[in-house]
Amino acid sequence: MSKLLEFSGGDDFCPGGYVCPSPMDSILFLSLGHQVDVYFPSRKRSRINAPFVFSGEKVEEKKQASIEVLPDECLFEIFRRLPVGGQERSACAGVSKRWLMLLSSICRDELSTIKSGEASEPEEGGNATAMQIEPIKSDKKDGFVQSNVSEAETEVLDNKEGDGFLSRCLDGKKATDVRLAAIAVGTASRGGLGKLSIRGNNSFRGVTDSGLKAIGRGCPSLKALSLWDISTISDEGLFEVASGCHQLEKLDLCQCPGITDKSLMAIAKSCPNLASVTIESCLKIGNESLQALGKYCPNLKFITVKNCPLVGDQGIASLFSSAGNHLMKVKLQTLNISDMSLAVIGHYGEALTDLALINLQNINERGFWVMGSGLGLKKLRSLVITACQGVTDLGIEAVGKGCPNVKQLCLRKCTFLSDNGMVSFVKAAVSLESLQLEECHRISQAGFFGILVHSAGKLKALAFENCFGMKDLAFGVPALPPCNSLKSLSIRNCNGFGDASLAVLSRLCPNVVHLNLGGLNGVTDYGLLPFVQSCDAGLVKVNLSGCVNVSDKTISALAKLHGETLELLNLNGCGCVTDASLAAVADFCSVLRELDVSKSRVSDFGIAALAGGSAIQISLQILSLSGCVLASDKCLPYLHKLGNNLKGLNIQQCVGISHRGVDLLVERLWWCDILS
Repeated sequence: MSKLLEFSGGDDFCPGGYVCPSPMDSILFLSLGHQVDVYFPSRKRSRINAPFVFSGEKVEEKKQASIEVLPDECLFEIFRRLPVGGQERSACAGVSKRWLMLLSSICRDELSTIKSGEASEPEEGGNATAMQIEPIKSDKKDGFVQSNVSEAETEVLDNKEGDGFLSRCLDGKKATDVRLAAIAVGTASRGGLGKLSIRGNNSFRGVTDSGLKAIGRGCPSLKALSLWDISTISDEGLFEVASGCHQLEKLDLCQCPGITDKSLMAIAKSCPNLASVTIESCLKIGNESLQALGKYCPNLKFITVKNCPLVGDQGIASLFSSAGNHLMKVKLQTLNISDMSLAVIGHYGEALTDLALINLQNINERGFWVMGSGLGLKKLRSLVITACQGVTDLGIEAVGKGCPNVKQLCLRKCTFLSDNGMVSFVKAAVSLESLQLEECHRISQAGFFGILVHSAGKLKALAFENCFGMKDLAFGVPALPPCNSLKSLSIRNCNGFGDASLAVLSRLCPNVVHLNLGGLNGVTDYGLLPFVQSCDAGLVKVNLSGCVNVSDKTISALAKLHGETLELLNLNGCGCVTDASLAAVADFCSVLRELDVSKSRVSDFGIAALAGGSAIQISLQILSLSGCVLASDKCLPYLHKLGNNLKGLNIQQCVGISHRGVDLLVERLWWCDILS
């Protein structure tokens, strides 16, 4: 072989001397078999991808220098000196998860004040210059960059403080620490993060204190924070929010068992702008938090405390004694408080405009009496009381006298309240405009008409629902003065209310424009028709769902008398309504927007008649035919004609309409939401 390598040969094979000047170059021979060796002289520079360098007989490994070999401490010092105002931080955050988390751990007061394009000032005699990093180019819109951080959508970063224009909501699996770090790093240049909502618990990689710390360090403009159903956070994360987010105005904590009074007290001390606080099902938050909120938050106006077993009279008393002069809206639900708390509210609630007391089982009649007698609720305008057994005639009368400016009253599940108490309240509360009673079974027709008579001509809305004490009148009623101020009347699922009571109402309520008689089985054409004829102002919204004894006679009269004002008509479950009603609606209801004839006797002919009305084709936006078994494929052309302006169509349980017909309708009315 050595002889062969020394052979010079002729010009026709390889001119110019030895085939291989150096014996080591014999590696360039390509072996094709046991008998043939062929040499191909290289015409291009060899491309070597392996990290080795051949030098003589020595083989050395080529070591590539990388910034990744630096410890976190060094990277931290580099990152905090990046120019403020450029895209360098966003570019670095897109390199890896490690870099992202390091950047998110830098507090605002640790950042250098270097601006983009400027040189850094030498530190301690040094001659350092600003580190310029070429930003990563990306085809993504909205400032997102391609990176190795698989879960983070790293946004363009500018470390100047924004005004809090951006909102972020993380639900379920999207709620992770990496995403929170990306939000903290990337929102500053686009107005700053103003609202953050985290809902749901990710059992695999959920939000922990590390994610909240990143928000606390990087989002000083945060104004609203909502944490719902998160069991993996504790006081440690909220401490960082309290330390860095001094502009916080709204805080919602719901089902966060790891949060205690310590962190909430820290937020109260560090966030003087706090105006709204909701604490729900937080088992470790108690009286100390409410005391701190009342003491350190002069702008606190709205507070909700629900299902917190550690909250008692001491916390409520401390809150109102300190913040009663600026608290405006308060909701207390399922708490272990007694009459003492209501006494404090009645005395110190000088600024209260809205008060909701729900499921407070330890409060008795004395508590409501003392609250009304405290004479501190002069500004109260809205009062909601639900499932409080202490509401009696004596207590509600005292509340009416102590709250002369109350305009809205809602009472639910007050089983000991009777007609005398309600009439006494209406007499005392001369400013009352809206009254809603639900599941108050001791209220009868006498109380109902007494409220109308003694409302001083100011009552605008009256609603009764599921009040089983309502029995239809079996005796004559003397002439009563009309309640001309009443605009909205709702009597739902009060089975005892029938034609006799409705006939009396027809003389008392001539100006009603919103009528809801849903679920009144005892109402027929005999009682409803006179009422419809007595409404002089023109009915706008009418709900007769479940009135199984109302027929076409009343509906046709309703369409003729109020067709120019009627915008909503609900006849769901009216089994006596047929095509004649739709024909009347098509002829007279020129401004009708919503029509529901579900589970009625409407057929293809009625739908055809409805489509024949040119005016209603323009105005009608929502049509429900659910459960109309008499409708078939023959009505599809008419539905298509109506559908030119429809936004919603319900044809569920229309067994006469085939699947092919539904598909054809969906294809033609692509702009309309169709339920099938």
